[in-house]
Amino acid sequence: MDLRLNDEQNALRDMVRDFALNELKPKASHWDEHHTFPADVVKKMGELGLMGVAYDTKYNGAGMDYLSYAIVIEELSKGCAGTGVICSAHSSLACDPINNYGSEAQKQKYLSRMATGEWIGCFGLTEPGAGSDAASLKTVAVKNADGWVLNGTKLFITNAVEAQVAVVFAATDKALGHRGISAFIVEKGTPGFSVGKVEDKLGIRASSTAELIFDNCKIPQENLLGKEGEGFKIALSTLDGGRIGIAAQAVGIATAALETSVDYAKQRVQFGKPISQLQAIQWMLADMATEIDAARLLVWRAAWMKDNKMKYGQASAMAKLFAAETAMRVTTKAIQVHGGYGYIKEYPVERHFRDAKITEIYEGTSEVQRLVIAANLLKE
Repeated sequence: MDLRLNDEQNALRDMVRDFALNELKPKASHWDEHHTFPADVVKKMGELGLMGVAYDTKYNGAGMDYLSYAIVIEELSKGCAGTGVICSAHSSLACDPINNYGSEAQKQKYLSRMATGEWIGCFGLTEPGAGSDAASLKTVAVKNADGWVLNGTKLFITNAVEAQVAVVFAATDKALGHRGISAFIVEKGTPGFSVGKVEDKLGIRASSTAELIFDNCKIPQENLLGKEGEGFKIALSTLDGGRIGIAAQAVGIATAALETSVDYAKQRVQFGKPISQLQAIQWMLADMATEIDAARLLVWRAAWMKDNKMKYGQASAMAKLFAAETAMRVTTKAIQVHGGYGYIKEYPVERHFRDAKITEIYEGTSEVQRLVIAANLLKE
């Protein structure tokens, strides 16, 4: 693995970094305080090709690789973690399964609009009683002469309010357990499909998180994604890739907290000198920087393995586990560096701290990542 970014990736990183600095960072606090979806900048992200970085140009994507996508999510999340996850959930959870398992007609109809950001996507797997245990979902789809009738509720769905397209998982044959789960593409406006309660969250408040409700929702046969009974496989493989995006988000949050802490330490004077000259502060900053670099390398390795069509499930779980826990450690230390100022909303590190926590939870908790890693280590 060559750790040097190529010219195209460097140019992309510089462009997104500039975009995040000028378009996201100045507004992130406002979006967080008012729980505001940044529709205007999401539209700009689509125009810049950021909503479909890793997808083929024939579907209006940017035609780049998954490492480029990870770079985009990290840089966006430095500016605003909520905006980072809007892009991540849309790209890796909604676009990716359509790209990997969709028919040509589905790709032309959905992916070509999603890759430009014209349509936003979401991923409907989690339910009130099915979180880490995704195979226990209760949403059902019953086949009829015209297609399928979908009934059930999905919970904690990122982009639920704004999404025009949802990739939804339902039991089509309960007797088969996880082998009886299928995936469907459901469009906003389909009769029986509605958005329920919108959650008031601790962090990533620029993104919407809400319920999806299906009440005798009629789905045409052509909106079955992949084959009947393949849904659980589609969900797990999608989450493997999605974890790379969340790991990149965690790296971005941690990096923002470190950069703010370095600036603050140089300016804050105590005992007659900047606190950056105190060994206690220097050691915290050194530990923060080292862990962030290690997390980023794990993210890049997982993305590189996906790009090279290698088995990357364990690598993505390791990246997500370490990056998420790094984000929590780094943001905790960032508040400590800031002292009392770190605990008030005037300074961004308290937002970074709140944003970091969810990276240990969604797209598989840290405990689930450890189970995935252990399962790979112990399998014969």
